[in-house]
Amino acid sequence: MGHKEIPGGVVHELPADLKKALACNPKALEVWEDITPLARNEWICWVISAKKIETRNKRIEWGCSNLKKGKRRPCCWPGCSHR
Repeated sequence: MGHKEIPGGVVHELPADLKKALACNPKALEVWEDITPLARNEWICWVISAKKIETRNKRIEWGCSNLKKGKRRPCCWPGCSHR
């Protein structure tokens, strides 16, 4: 059985660390696949905009936790400036 491709965002590709975290969290992945490409783009941009690896790791952990709860966008985020 092959691995299913996890979709990325509108502008941003899905980074490997976030992809791995989603693959390990079936409920978070379910919500990820249900949200729009634009919403996925916001999550990806929020994660990759972290300046420190510690912050990035916390954002991935927090993001997966909130996706599992059904949260569709990162809070307190002005949105992706790259689109």
